[in-house]
Amino acid sequence: MIALQLLWVVLLASVLLVLSIAPGLRRTHPYVWWYLLGYPATVIRLRVTWRRLTTNLGLAVAKRPGRARVGDLMVRGDPLRPTPPRLGVAKYRRGGLDVRVRLHPGQVPEHFAEALDALTHAWRVHAVRLVSDERGFVTLSALAWDPLITPVVPYRLKERLLRAVVGLLEDGRAWTIDLRRAPHWLIVGATRSGKSTLVAALVKELAPQRVALFGIDLKGGMELSLFEDRLSALASTRAEAAHLLAELVAETEARMELCRSIGARSVWELPAKLRKMPIVVIVDEVAELYLAATRDDKAQVGEIATNLLRLAQLGAALGVHLIIAGQRVGSDLGPGVTALRAQLAGRVCHRVSDAGTAEMALGDLSKEALEAAQRITLAEQGVAITADTDGRWVRARSIHVTPEQARRAARKHARLAPTWPGLHTPEPTEGVYQ
Repeated sequence: MIALQLLWVVLLASVLLVLSIAPGLRRTHPYVWWYLLGYPATVIRLRVTWRRLTTNLGLAVAKRPGRARVGDLMVRGDPLRPTPPRLGVAKYRRGGLDVRVRLHPGQVPEHFAEALDALTHAWRVHAVRLVSDERGFVTLSALAWDPLITPVVPYRLKERLLRAVVGLLEDGRAWTIDLRRAPHWLIVGATRSGKSTLVAALVKELAPQRVALFGIDLKGGMELSLFEDRLSALASTRAEAAHLLAELVAETEARMELCRSIGARSVWELPAKLRKMPIVVIVDEVAELYLAATRDDKAQVGEIATNLLRLAQLGAALGVHLIIAGQRVGSDLGPGVTALRAQLAGRVCHRVSDAGTAEMALGDLSKEALEAAQRITLAEQGVAITADTDGRWVRARSIHVTPEQARRAARKHARLAPTWPGLHTPEPTEGVYQ
């Protein structure tokens, strides 16, 4: 008896101790707090509230009809114990948990998407996200807190050519733009949304790699001039952009001929001594390239649109990659933009000023992603919705890169920029990319 009482005292003391240190532990070591306390408590809360929640939200389904015959009368009413959707095991995840739900026949993920706010409130978490990657099932992902408030990459990935760690994903993983996986990217965002910061983070990560960087910035080069020391060429007028793109198409065609002569399907299959250096072309404010005021402008715009599309279609296998960025990218700019968008597998959408730009970035991928992008607020600078070749989307936030950090990185690695006979030298030099 005394031993049992002593055990209860020890357990009570342990619980009081844990409760007393919990607030401090959550502030100083949030992931430890989540593993020891937050996750178990949320699992219990999830299990306890599931039936009541799904019943109140209309997600529970009665196995018996809601009507019965009593004598000569047909009585209609609500079933007493409707069956909730089957809840799977809640799996621990860094800073959150995932739980798989089996839907009732006739239910669709949209029914659960409408209930996410209620689930967030009932489970006392920061947010609940929904992923539907298998018919008849949804995965609910609960986030203990907002990991994008101060994005700090938890680890550094092994360095690899054409891969750049630019921020943090909402699920706690490093946000990586991998040009080998998704060769071309579309990045959109309004002023002060974080678009320029993301481009700066991307260039800062690519600067120490053996790649040739080119810039097209029709705002007089104001944005991309930060990296001019690392760029092989920077086009700041439409005429320069047209000339540069024509030269890059010629380079791409030369690479294609080389691969054909060797019997290789891509530059990555060429022998090391023949392999060409990858090219990354960064286009800022792409809308400026498509605006035409005169007949001459229209001819030049048509040439630019054709060459951009050719680079997008041919470049993936030939080591030529596009980063297309802009505040406004809509179908009103012409069919060339829509055709180009279809070739850009990687998408990033920050807060935008018009629905057409968000539609251009995410509308062909996911209705849920489009709605999530349109909910990004003014206060969430740097927050974006991103998706690449796997078709899944996620919220992310880029690491803040100051203009001085960008300049410093460009100067430090300026020696890696291959010379380009480029825009102002009439005679080309030999062996530029050998």
